[in-house]
Amino acid sequence: MGNRLQGKNILITGAAQGIGLAIAKAFISENAAVYLVDRDAALLARAAADLASTGARVGYLPADITDAGTIRLAVAEANEEIGPLNGLVNNAGVNVFAEPLATTDEEWSRCFDVNLKGAWNCCKAVLPGLIERGGGVILNIASTHAFTIIPHTFPYPLAKHALLGMTKSLGLEYAARNIRVNALAPGYVSTQKVIDYWNSFPDPEAAKAETMKLHPGGRIATPEEIAMAAVFMISDECPFMNATCLTIDGGLSVLQHAV
Repeated sequence: MGNRLQGKNILITGAAQGIGLAIAKAFISENAAVYLVDRDAALLARAAADLASTGARVGYLPADITDAGTIRLAVAEANEEIGPLNGLVNNAGVNVFAEPLATTDEEWSRCFDVNLKGAWNCCKAVLPGLIERGGGVILNIASTHAFTIIPHTFPYPLAKHALLGMTKSLGLEYAARNIRVNALAPGYVSTQKVIDYWNSFPDPEAAKAETMKLHPGGRIATPEEIAMAAVFMISDECPFMNATCLTIDGGLSVLQHAV
């Protein structure tokens, strides 16, 4: 165990699996206390129990980030259970992919309610405490969809563009209060969401192979690789990094085309 996050008490959303769980594990390995939020109660309870078995300070609450009242409760309980929060990782999100004119009102609302409004609910609940305690860090898990467009993935990129805009706005708004607000932009990561995406095609293995071919290194990221970048951005190792986004996609977003 390291000490890069010694004294940090951090709330993580979407923490029961995938990138969120990997971030929780990485934070604990650096001596942070974590409070986990996820809407899958059973999966969350198992994840929290596994992490607590290591001796780490772990709290959790099943919650849907679109419910502002429940998120306020989660923040209040986190402050009591693991100590005053000084960090937030907005990781929870949902893929909503469609062609624009085929997008239903329900899909539009779901996309923005989770990917943008939900993240704002968490920021709004955490920020007063960070201000009162003289500073802290918010890290939004964005996506390369926040600055690039893949056809037929509407309206997901719109929500992620907006999340990046919120990151920049809040970062500037509260910089003088010693609060940093940044984003991470992963590309493809080997999570259940990506596996589900491949499985949506008639030939999942062919879809997977096409994804790998898009990347200069011929592979996609692991959740652990994203998590270690999150450790850096939550830590005190980058105190002047604010209102910006770190891209972790193996070069995917800068590759113009394959030769």
